[in-house]
Amino acid sequence: MDIKVRGIDEGAPVPEEFSFGVYSERDHMSFGPNKNPEVTWEGAPEATKSFVVMMFDPDVPSVADDANQEGKTVSKDIPRVDFFHWLLVDVPATTSRIPEGEDSDGVIPKGKAPGPGPIGIRGVNNFTQFLAGNPDMAGTYGGYDGPCPPWNDEIIHHYHYEVHALDVESLGLTGEFDGAAVREAIAGHVLASARVTGTYTLNPKLR
Repeated sequence: MDIKVRGIDEGAPVPEEFSFGVYSERDHMSFGPNKNPEVTWEGAPEATKSFVVMMFDPDVPSVADDANQEGKTVSKDIPRVDFFHWLLVDVPATTSRIPEGEDSDGVIPKGKAPGPGPIGIRGVNNFTQFLAGNPDMAGTYGGYDGPCPPWNDEIIHHYHYEVHALDVESLGLTGEFDGAAVREAIAGHVLASARVTGTYTLNPKLR
């Protein structure tokens, strides 16, 4: 299989139009356009019955106490964990394109509803946990929300956009399911996969 994400070449920066947070000289970070990019794919096996589309960042600090704190940095030596930004399951086998802005077009305070969306079924991304302590933003974040790494992180973050062709029409996931639930559900059902990886940072020393 092959996947293409419009505007994102392998190893190149993710454009700000697809980002939740963009660099600001005054405030370190401000909200970005937060559009989902156009994703297209081809070459799926004939036996494909559905697709899963996901995007995740494997470089999120496992301890976030120093994240976005004045006078501090997030050390490059801190262990890193996966942060899911986009989860779509039960995407019909007849689908091979997600248009730009179809699943997200702007930052929505308190999030977008999970469940059936424009294409497939939305899972819950990790902004749900990340923003839980912010009274203005806390909520359930379904579908796509783009890059927004800590502006004081010592490393550049990587964003894996993936499509998986499955041998089942539905994973049977309902409610507020997360990335771990998707990975568990697709185990043993993946016929083929494809990935493209972009990078992003809000740290002015790394930009």
